[in-house]
Amino acid sequence: MNPLFSQAPVRAGWPLRAVTGAVAFSLLLAGCASLPGSEVYRTDTGRFEASVAGAGAPTIVLEAGMGAHKEYWRDVFVAMSSTNTVFAYNRPGIGRSAETTRPRDGATIVAELRALLRSRNLQPPYILVGHSVGGLYMQLYARRYPSEVAGLVLVDPTHPTQFEGEGAIENRGLASALIATQGLFGPVKAEFDGVEPTGRAVLAAPGLPADMPVVILIAPNRSGTAIGAFDNAKRADFARLYPHAVIREVQSGHNIPVQRPDAVVQAIREVLSRTRR
Repeated sequence: MNPLFSQAPVRAGWPLRAVTGAVAFSLLLAGCASLPGSEVYRTDTGRFEASVAGAGAPTIVLEAGMGAHKEYWRDVFVAMSSTNTVFAYNRPGIGRSAETTRPRDGATIVAELRALLRSRNLQPPYILVGHSVGGLYMQLYARRYPSEVAGLVLVDPTHPTQFEGEGAIENRGLASALIATQGLFGPVKAEFDGVEPTGRAVLAAPGLPADMPVVILIAPNRSGTAIGAFDNAKRADFARLYPHAVIREVQSGHNIPVQRPDAVVQAIREVLSRTRR
């Protein structure tokens, strides 16, 4: 299937939207009530806060952006739990999930997620849904373990080479100061340090099976800056990385799960309908 782009206008986000947008909303959501079914679970890889609700296969797995709490997915979580089992969790150092000294690259994060899903007896295949850097982790999961994945939804995802070359952090102005504040944004800094090796791992892994349904939601940067143009070029490159994906622009800033949860729900249901056929 050829990629499909809509022409809806989109508002510009922050200079480093893949990091700062998620962090800002995470701070706002930190004081919100937990998602339904929220508990703390222990696995061999650590202690994690997770929420499970609903019933029905395949299980929908929600992976938030950098520094973001699972509550970021609230509207999507509630909507999809009416038809399917839905799982969301906090990565280490976020919410009630314990801090860790384990590496924060995508391979480690995917291994932790798989162990956590198994500990809750949530069996594959899954519908993987990832926002921002969570979308980078879900790309790695789907490429390495395609037999465990029934479908993939990437929500304004981080490109595997988003922060290389012209996109390096030092070229991104104010955002670089946020990344440098390790004392305030410890989990964010640790995960950001793992983005480049994660991107390399994604590109080194096999491509996705042609029969795996994939929907990618994009919120282009309308800032008109050189970095904005670079990021948009990376977004356009998803059509090359996943030639059979449906790619759709969304009228939203980078924080699509909060600003346009309806678009995410629609994409998940679209993937589910193609999986069931």
